[in-house]
Amino acid sequence: MGAPEIQPDGLTSAEARRRLKEFGPNAMPDTAPQLWRMAIEKFWAPVPWMLELAIGFQIFLGEHVEAAVIALLLVFNAALGFFQEGRAQATLDALRSRLALSASVRRDSAWRTVPAAELVPGDVVKLSLGAVVAADARVIAGDVLLDQSMLTGESLPVEGGTGLQTFAGALVRRGEAVAEVTATGTRTKFGRTAELVRTAHVVSSQQKAVLRVVRNLAIFNGTVVVIQVAYATALGMSVAEIIPLTLTAVLAAIPVALPATFSLATTIGARVLARQGVLPTRLSAVDEAATMDVLCADKTGTLTRNALTVTTVRPMPGFDAPQVLALAGLASSEGGQDPVDAAIRSAASSAGAPPPKLIAFVPFDPARKMSEATATGPDGGVLRIVKGAFAVIAGLAGTLPKEAAAESELEAQGYRVLAVAAGPPAALRLAGLIALSDPPRAESAALIAELRALGVRTIMLTGDAPVTAAVVARSVGLDGAVCPPGPIPDHARPEEFAVFAGILPEDKYDIVKEFQRTGHTVGMCGDGANDAPALRQAHIGIAVSTATDVAKSAAGMVLTEPGLGGIVAAVKEGRVTFQRILTYCLRSMTRKISQLLFLTVGLMMTGHAILTPLLMVILMTGGDFLAMSTTTDNVRPSSKPNAWRIDNLTLAGAILAACNLAFCCAALAIGKYRLGLGIDALRTLAAITLVFSGQSVLYVVRERRRLWSSRPSLWLMVSSVVDVGIIATLALGGILMTALPVSTVAATMAAAVVFAFAIDIVKVAIFARLRMA
Repeated sequence: MGAPEIQPDGLTSAEARRRLKEFGPNAMPDTAPQLWRMAIEKFWAPVPWMLELAIGFQIFLGEHVEAAVIALLLVFNAALGFFQEGRAQATLDALRSRLALSASVRRDSAWRTVPAAELVPGDVVKLSLGAVVAADARVIAGDVLLDQSMLTGESLPVEGGTGLQTFAGALVRRGEAVAEVTATGTRTKFGRTAELVRTAHVVSSQQKAVLRVVRNLAIFNGTVVVIQVAYATALGMSVAEIIPLTLTAVLAAIPVALPATFSLATTIGARVLARQGVLPTRLSAVDEAATMDVLCADKTGTLTRNALTVTTVRPMPGFDAPQVLALAGLASSEGGQDPVDAAIRSAASSAGAPPPKLIAFVPFDPARKMSEATATGPDGGVLRIVKGAFAVIAGLAGTLPKEAAAESELEAQGYRVLAVAAGPPAALRLAGLIALSDPPRAESAALIAELRALGVRTIMLTGDAPVTAAVVARSVGLDGAVCPPGPIPDHARPEEFAVFAGILPEDKYDIVKEFQRTGHTVGMCGDGANDAPALRQAHIGIAVSTATDVAKSAAGMVLTEPGLGGIVAAVKEGRVTFQRILTYCLRSMTRKISQLLFLTVGLMMTGHAILTPLLMVILMTGGDFLAMSTTTDNVRPSSKPNAWRIDNLTLAGAILAACNLAFCCAALAIGKYRLGLGIDALRTLAAITLVFSGQSVLYVVRERRRLWSSRPSLWLMVSSVVDVGIIATLALGGILMTALPVSTVAATMAAAVVFAFAIDIVKVAIFARLRMA
């Protein structure tokens, strides 16, 4: 179709410049954060503060090697966070790349090509075949077929003429039109989507868990340190003795490897997922998959194929389905961008019926709402074939009430229905009805059923009409209510609706936020730019393998293989990762609390610091870092979504710490009162007791049932041997500490083994009471 003959004159160059000053460029502003500010922020948080305090103490005391060890971990954690910070900016860059770079605009009564950034409201632009619409605009002349699925999620292209509203980023599939620009830059639908992506933010449950663990430890341990210092002062200890005592207590209180353990566990989980066709682009997404209890899934391209397909053919008397498809195929354009014609020609080819010989073809005319072909009939006569809207074809061929009822029935099921008529030019007969739809993926129903069994509720979010959405929902096993069209209800809960239809990108974003506000861990699965804000806001955004670059950059996980099976794999592996991190947190909480209390009791029993800063660094290196091997442990994932119940975790850790403290104090008392060891030998005894009992606690808390219920991983067992071997070698050889006899070391180790079976009884009761699984 040629360009419309009647064309407005457009703006003058002077007026365009004035409006450009008033409204700004038709582009999204560059909001990239300054790199130096991003870097500094990584060192300004509770865990870095505690590490920095310890580094300062050790430098003050001249212990530079110990300071360097902790500084190295501090920099590692900061670098990891710095790398992840650029995710939102990458999404905005991808969004910008989808906008048109130039536009054909009428200025000073002449058509010219200008950069898309120079368009202003009121400009008259040309929408040509294959072009990307550069700004929100309203058609004022001509007819076009527009693919707006990237923005609206509608699987079917939008067709129309004068008065049709289109949006920046839409693709012209057919025809040509002239339109008036109505909005530019951040005021466009595309711009609002980009702004939502930029502002979308949710604190991951992993971050919250780390902060709350550190907070609880800091409150408790800070109180104990103050008591220690006050008691040491009351004993008359000198400042030179109190400073090392305080430093030792600070080192004992810091969960120094906790952030690194979270990162290592999720990295290992990410590697496993990568082998299963899931690429985590944000490490926290692996942990979030374990706690996800609601999955919001886009319909078009996610639960469905985003490919129009002939679903049903209703032949009329005298015709069969292959004949109807063969006739419709002749009246469809070949090699064009019209997805309807492409679907019909594909179905006709598969049906195998030989078509009549084509003489002439007239492409689809939006004004007539039909396409037409002329062919040679079986008798050698002229055969006219028309395909288009039912009302138009019915007017040409005439229909019976039952045929109209059949068309209404198909439309009620959410299908796009076309009618086909054929016959001599003056005696057309209705040949049949063709229903098209975007069919569900073959694995969608199985995915939703498996997620339901894992305790994850799936909610469909789509820009499509409620009727179409309801049909797809039923076919994939979503049997709940469809939210009525209109504003999203306040305090909407995932239990109330299975489908939200006819919604905009900002609605998807708002729905995700509302679910999060009510305490749910929300996942979002999508494929288009219209899903980007919700993907970014969700705890775990999942982009399918066919997703746009915009969606992939906004998501925390990208499926690299066709299908949706990777989502289930992510949930299962996430729960494995969660259990490993939970083991480390339980072990760390128990160890830190009991360690600090032991220092206090030791001070009271001996009148001296029971550990030196050097011994504490040895324990920290051999204990905290080697215990990171729990990230490889064999664990049993839960059957329901996990949750970080930090108060329960702290309570369990405190009770187990009390048991561990009793064991350590008993060992120290035996060493002082039974064996008569001096303070230096008692310090060695304290060190080996903490290591051996720490191993007992680790093997107890790694299993939620009896400690012998599962086999530890090879790396965990090797790290335990190394940890015990290092401290035993140092203690027996008198290296960096006073030597102890073999009998004392062996007896302490044997006592720790017995202690493990005793504390396991306490653990089983605690975990059952606190529902820790």
